[in-house]
Amino acid sequence: MDDIKSSGVPGITMSVHDPNNGMWLGASGKADLKNNIDLSVSNITRVGSTVKTFTATTILLLHEEGKLDLDAMISDYLTDYELRGLENAEMASIRQLLNHSSGIYNYIENLQFQTASLNHLVKEWTPDELLSYARDKGAYFYPEEDVEYSNTNYILLGMIISKIENKPFYEVFEEKIFTPLGLDNTQFAARNPVPENIIRGYADLYSNLNVINVTYYSGWDYFTADGGLISNPYDLNRFFTSLLSSEIISPSSLNEMMDWVTPKEQDTDFFPIAYGLGIFRMETQWGEAYFHSGDAIGYYANMVYFPEQKTTICWAVNGNYGRIDDFTSTREAMENIFGVVLN
Repeated sequence: MDDIKSSGVPGITMSVHDPNNGMWLGASGKADLKNNIDLSVSNITRVGSTVKTFTATTILLLHEEGKLDLDAMISDYLTDYELRGLENAEMASIRQLLNHSSGIYNYIENLQFQTASLNHLVKEWTPDELLSYARDKGAYFYPEEDVEYSNTNYILLGMIISKIENKPFYEVFEEKIFTPLGLDNTQFAARNPVPENIIRGYADLYSNLNVINVTYYSGWDYFTADGGLISNPYDLNRFFTSLLSSEIISPSSLNEMMDWVTPKEQDTDFFPIAYGLGIFRMETQWGEAYFHSGDAIGYYANMVYFPEQKTTICWAVNGNYGRIDDFTSTREAMENIFGVVLN
């Protein structure tokens, strides 16, 4: 493990697809700063919470197969013991988990979890260990009163998938999404938490671009459906374009996915957004766009689709936090990317 500080800036890989021009791929920067290895468009990287769209897609496929009801209570699928201490879990539906209207507390916001994870940066957490940081915490609101992003929702959805299919949820992802779409660069971290060919990840912990190698510091979501995905912008683009073209789920399921709920309060530093089932809508100067982004320690990724232009833009960077975020994940950074591609 190499956690020395490195001078320099990590890089970005990007894919753009539209029906007229097909797929464009590009990469710039370094996959490994210490060894001065350039990024390639074929490199794999951590893509964090973009997995939530895969989780939602799998749930909708199970719904199409008649194996679950979106409006059934999650308590119909998970036991009292599994849901113990999770306020609202006894009254929340699968749909409310998907669109974050359950009100269930987000375990990542627990300061005790943040301290524990910082003190054990290479620990591989079990789902129950993570859920323990949401147990006995007050709900944000009564189900459907508002929407509030919560990783806890998607841990529970992964557990439901595993329970219905009687196998790990990531095996279901492989069978229903990865293999049919030929996503050869996509895998789940539980299979191999740090693949030999994954690019190095870096964090700007002191906001001075003197980054630290944190490739091995991403272990809390290796076994839960709220994160843990490894992929690249090429595969993300194939997935997102196919999803929004009704090639994975039916048109009626896609309509369910895009049943938008608007939060009572918007983040004034970001685009106005609405919540769907494992997907978000944002309002931009180029029209509305559908998206889901994802963070892991040292990594960031985003997949965005503009329906008016029928254009999918996906990018991933192997660095985050501090000043790096200003260039990759803020509204201004995203507008710069959209402007170059769409104007």
